[in-house]
Amino acid sequence: MKVLVVGSGGREHAIVWKLRQSSHVDKIYCAPGNGGTAHIAQNIDIKDHEIDQLLTFAKENEIDLTVVGPEVSLVMGIVDLFQENGLKVFGPNKKCAQLEGSKNFTKKFLIRNNIPTAPYVEVRDIKTAKEKLENFGYPVVIKADGLAAGKGVVIAENQEQAHKALEDMIVSRKFGEAGDNVIIEGFLTGKEASILCFVDGNTMVPMESAQDYKKIFENDLGPNTGGMGSYSPNFLYETTYKKEVEEKILKPMLEGFKKEKLDFKGILFIGLMLTEEGTQVLELNVRFGDPETQSILMRLETDLVEIMESICEGNLENMNIKWNDKQAVCVVISSGGYPELYEKNKVIEGLENVDEDVVVFHAGTKLEDEKVLTNGGRVLGVTALGNTTEEARKKIYKEIEKIRFDEMYYRKDIAQDSNY
Repeated sequence: MKVLVVGSGGREHAIVWKLRQSSHVDKIYCAPGNGGTAHIAQNIDIKDHEIDQLLTFAKENEIDLTVVGPEVSLVMGIVDLFQENGLKVFGPNKKCAQLEGSKNFTKKFLIRNNIPTAPYVEVRDIKTAKEKLENFGYPVVIKADGLAAGKGVVIAENQEQAHKALEDMIVSRKFGEAGDNVIIEGFLTGKEASILCFVDGNTMVPMESAQDYKKIFENDLGPNTGGMGSYSPNFLYETTYKKEVEEKILKPMLEGFKKEKLDFKGILFIGLMLTEEGTQVLELNVRFGDPETQSILMRLETDLVEIMESICEGNLENMNIKWNDKQAVCVVISSGGYPELYEKNKVIEGLENVDEDVVVFHAGTKLEDEKVLTNGGRVLGVTALGNTTEEARKKIYKEIEKIRFDEMYYRKDIAQDSNY
């Protein structure tokens, strides 16, 4: 079969890497892809938001399955468009994609279905925002309602920081239309966990647990990023919270989908805060998370194509999904200055010297004159398996020393608190 993967990040490289292991797949295209996918798929020069051009390509090349990586395409309605044209596509439809496209939509869904989440208010003008802010203590969470590439969340430690965040979003329009509505949300204290689930509308099957690291600096300091690393499984979740999450979050989530006629088919990402009072939902995404996917797919043993097809056909309950019992770690290497200003087009050296049992997933890279260049904020995701997370992380940090580009940056504490 011929498969088209939509997207250009580390998540998409990991998906392509996993799909290539399937005996069902003869050819993989990646649109637009990156410097890493270029070696294991055929990159196509179509951006992920150019959904009409993607449809034309899929028709002309008789694509058997399209796998949608990024949230932008899903929120735009690529799944609806492909299905209307008789094409098989993996991902939730436009109605379901609102669960990521609008934080307000998600909060209302969670509250209606008695799924635990932090208290919040939605505001649209700066005067009301500052007034409503007084109802919250500090720290407080300020979120742009719409898509902001993982950067539209500010944890304000005091009134000055909160006012600046509100003014950036509402007045200065830092995140454009994403800030048309702004969420002010109570701050939760605890440990984060990421649960990704396969969903076919009738059945929800959680994948192995993971944890990612949102902050740019060690010890979880500095501004939020799209994610600076991850590991799987999440020890705290597995030992203490797993049963509670299945009963109080996953079960009512699926029931809520059915009750509200959200025919959700694809990947549901649930960002959790594991607190002393219980588990709370931080966010919902409607696709594979990045960089959790890099760690989780390293551990998946079942054919990913077979899982995706079972979801498209509504037969997920018949799948027996198997996982490797080793631990996986992913460390993200970013461009200096990320998540703020950074330069592109730095030559990346040393990739050919990395050991074979360590996988380097490309994110912000491109191939030019047979050289791999930086092309984004998060550049590479160096990923490995180990009998323990400590074994995996030591392996990764040793191999990272072989990789070089000007002003490269990475956190040195990924997974050191994993307890595995």
